[in-house]
Amino acid sequence: MVSVLLVVGILVAVFVGYNIGGATTGPAFGPAVGADAISKTMAGVLMTVFFFVGAWTIGRRVVETLGGDLVYDSAVFTLEASVGVLFFIGIALFIGNFFGVPASTSMTAVGSIAGLGLAAGELNWVVMGQIAIWWIVSPFIGFWVSLIIGRYFYSSLNRRVAMVRSEGPLYRIDRSRRVPIPVPTETTNRRELGGVAMVIVIGCLMAFSSGTSNIANAVAPLVGSGELEMNPAILIGCAAVGIGTVTIARRTLETMGNELTELPLTAAIVTATVSASLVIFLSAIGIPASFVIIATMCIIGLGWGRATRPITVSDAVRGEESAPVSVGALTADEEGEELPAIGDEEPERVPSAADLFDPATTARVVLMQNVVPMIATLGAYATFRFIPIFGI
Repeated sequence: MVSVLLVVGILVAVFVGYNIGGATTGPAFGPAVGADAISKTMAGVLMTVFFFVGAWTIGRRVVETLGGDLVYDSAVFTLEASVGVLFFIGIALFIGNFFGVPASTSMTAVGSIAGLGLAAGELNWVVMGQIAIWWIVSPFIGFWVSLIIGRYFYSSLNRRVAMVRSEGPLYRIDRSRRVPIPVPTETTNRRELGGVAMVIVIGCLMAFSSGTSNIANAVAPLVGSGELEMNPAILIGCAAVGIGTVTIARRTLETMGNELTELPLTAAIVTATVSASLVIFLSAIGIPASFVIIATMCIIGLGWGRATRPITVSDAVRGEESAPVSVGALTADEEGEELPAIGDEEPERVPSAADLFDPATTARVVLMQNVVPMIATLGAYATFRFIPIFGI
């Protein structure tokens, strides 16, 4: 017979998954919805499908890390402790939303479980160290990869991808055939259609990467406790995420869209691709990752790399010239223009555009992304250490 406490644990896990679905659908499919390429309902469906694929294939490795490897003895994952961990994850999501900064559920889940492990004296410091090292290294990998793309490839890539959105709908439903299919309208050009299709593909990639990393945040404690098997837990978590994608995600799609929507299409594609690829790689080796922090560093790296094009490497090494750190550089290239060689470009072509990159806002995002998991860690440690009901 299913215990009342297990039902409570499942309901808390569903709540966490529901919030994950609501918070991650906007970043993944905001641009596609904003371009009228897909509806909000279709965005929710695509998010759910590709989140599930990511969770079912690679995501179980992160579940194993958080639900077993992070502590020496999985017996500390009593049902009471699992409900407590999920509670702190849910509280962290609420705190992040209250301050207008989406909290990293991956970092918060690790912090909550680490607090449990510390209280029980069972924290695996080797695994914790590996996770912490990758948390530090991965944003800088994203920064340098994006910087190289920004300096050497972004302008030429932008000339191939950049597009001007035409007026009117992108497509219409052709009902003259046996099976109605969408077809481009007369005002939609091939370049625009390809660009929008790419945005949808990138959204699917981001949804997949979210599934590989975030499913563990909702179900790992219950799997670690032995109260739920891996496969049913993933199905429950994905169902909760799916509910979030078609309900509260509608508001984030409309009001928030994508953290990268203020960037040009090319920059959004590069940043999303690099960030999602890094998250998938980390999930494949069992490391939970924060997409927001990696994406932020990718934006900075991409803009910085583009801003350094007027300067040769030799001049920069000798210190004779320096370039401003400006993501506004990403707006310097226009479709079809000739690209000057590195070192020959006029610095005036690289404008300063604080509307695309606000250092104060970036600092607040990064700060909250680290403060919220710290709150979860300390709160979980104090709770599991000093409240007898948890039996730690």
